[in-house]
Amino acid sequence: MNPPKQVNTVFSRLKRWPKIPLGLRLFLLYFVLVILTAYLVSSTVMREIKPTVRQASEETLVDMANMLAVMASNPMASGDIAQSAFAKQINFYGLRNPDAAIWGVEKKSVNHRVYITDQQGIVVLDSWQQDVGNDFSKWNDVYLTLRGEYGARSTALDPNDPLSTVMHVAAPILYNNEIIGSVTVAKANRSVQPFIDISRYRVLTWLALMSVLALIIGALIAWRINTALYKLADYADKMGLGEKTSKPTFRVFYEYSLLSDALENMRRQLDGKRYVENYVQTLTHELKSPLSAIKGASEILQTPTTVDKQQLFAQNIETEATRMQQLIDKLLALTKLEQLPELEQRQSIDLPTLLSQIKASCISRLMTKQVELSVVCDNKVAFVGDQFLIQQALYNLFENALDFVYEQGKIKITVTHTVSELCINVENTGPKIPDYALERVTERFYSLARSNGQKSTGLGLNFVEQVVKLHKGKLIINNTSQGVSVQLFLPTP
Repeated sequence: MNPPKQVNTVFSRLKRWPKIPLGLRLFLLYFVLVILTAYLVSSTVMREIKPTVRQASEETLVDMANMLAVMASNPMASGDIAQSAFAKQINFYGLRNPDAAIWGVEKKSVNHRVYITDQQGIVVLDSWQQDVGNDFSKWNDVYLTLRGEYGARSTALDPNDPLSTVMHVAAPILYNNEIIGSVTVAKANRSVQPFIDISRYRVLTWLALMSVLALIIGALIAWRINTALYKLADYADKMGLGEKTSKPTFRVFYEYSLLSDALENMRRQLDGKRYVENYVQTLTHELKSPLSAIKGASEILQTPTTVDKQQLFAQNIETEATRMQQLIDKLLALTKLEQLPELEQRQSIDLPTLLSQIKASCISRLMTKQVELSVVCDNKVAFVGDQFLIQQALYNLFENALDFVYEQGKIKITVTHTVSELCINVENTGPKIPDYALERVTERFYSLARSNGQKSTGLGLNFVEQVVKLHKGKLIINNTSQGVSVQLFLPTP
């Protein structure tokens, strides 16, 4: 049964959506978790700050009310508490100026109110001197306290203003274990509101800072995860293309190091298996021709023949054996080179000296073909690399140029350099490379016929290409108006 058309449309739209990187997805999830956590913590703390502060205030009022109740016991029992020294002290207390700075909040007056009632709930003493003689027996603080219970109340002075509430906490005045009155200590909640606001501001500020810091750390971790994944992907892509590349290293995420090690081991195993197969096939194919020539020459030598022919076929056997030896030697050197993921050693290379050595070693061939060699190179040109490999690569290029140069032709070596790159250009005057072969000359065992009709091993330019890759450079081969140009571009540190 086919799905509805609408479902297919939805799936097609989903496929067209841009893919979000894993690091960004992890950061978005982390971002949501941080924001939710910050919201829940802030809302919980904001709800709990006010009641917590008020509970602490109430606990202080309880202690103060009980202390005053003990101090008021004897004056209340004697019946002259309004004219007692205790009453004068309470009145003076209400007029004091603390002149204190608490958490940056200035306190210029005493906020507590103290009033005392008798057994009937009539106010007999008031630190504010405004309710003496009034009946407070119906207020919960007095009503409950005179009955031996915990008396407390919170009353709003303005019903429309929630901050106008005043907490009242009472304690019984005892004389001979009998309740003879009550002491109430009152405190306006508005007096503690500045401290609640400061606490909220500090909590929100620190919570915001910690949330931003957590998001920054999360973003850095997500970025590192994403970067590590891209490194692994790039490493895998380059390995798949057969490029020379170094294994990425990871200092923090050791799991990625394990994965990169596994990829490298897999590459080595696959490359080793594939390389052995290609090695055997190509070596068998290339050795078939000289072996056939040697076999044919040996069979002819076993039959009666002239001395001249014997010498000719013996020389043929020697030539083919030399060719096989060169083929095996170069193939072994190339095999070792291809297995290197990166250069084993680096040193400063004096290029002018190296070119002079190459020129001196090939002077006999230059004189035989009457070839003019010119070298254009600054005496101070130097770069960092593997000197042996660079030397062998330049030998291969120079011998290749000599093989194809015309009699009495020219070979020119030009060295140019910039801040970041060095170019070695080897040009000769000779036959151009056919268009069909221009892109294949660096393939293994691919060779064009020389002027004498012979073919090389077909490994020289492939060796040069591998050396250039190990040095993170590039090899460019082009035809020129007079012959062929081979350029080596090598990065300079």
